[in-house]
Amino acid sequence: MSEPETSGTHPSQPRPMRLRDALLRARIEAADRTGVVVDLRDAEVARLEILNDALDPLFAQVPERIDLFDRGISQGDTPRLWIDVVAHIMMGRDKRMYRFVQDTRFGRIVLAESHDTAVIVDAVTDYVARRMIEREHAMVILPEPNPEIVEPPRRSRLWPFVFGFILGAAALFGLAVLAALRSW
Repeated sequence: MSEPETSGTHPSQPRPMRLRDALLRARIEAADRTGVVVDLRDAEVARLEILNDALDPLFAQVPERIDLFDRGISQGDTPRLWIDVVAHIMMGRDKRMYRFVQDTRFGRIVLAESHDTAVIVDAVTDYVARRMIEREHAMVILPEPNPEIVEPPRRSRLWPFVFGFILGAAALFGLAVLAALRSW
């Protein structure tokens, strides 16, 4: 007797798609067919969700103690997939191109731009690696150089004593002269 298959697929058949992936692709296809702005925005969000899912293996490798990255999709007028506080991915003007940008104090710079998800995943991987190295450098505490302690030159304590003794003797001599002059 042969055992019944419980998996439902043959090893030679491709793995079945997840329902979530199928729904996202269906949304993208629907937005491609219609010109409605809402559908385009939904397509942008769907594409960003697909990219977010593609980034899951990368962020699974980031150690938990590193809290630099806060990934999430913002649902504003322009949907964005945030990587961290200063870097995000948004859709280009044609709504099919991913644009990976970083905000700097000198303005926004484009780190990568492509229609291909894999190219953006590679760019985000490089960015995450650079940010982790920057964090390591910032966390290293360099030993402070010990300043050379320069001792003040030692003064002899004899000269102040001699000067005080002479000054005191002169004051006593002056008082003695004054007393002698008054008594005369």
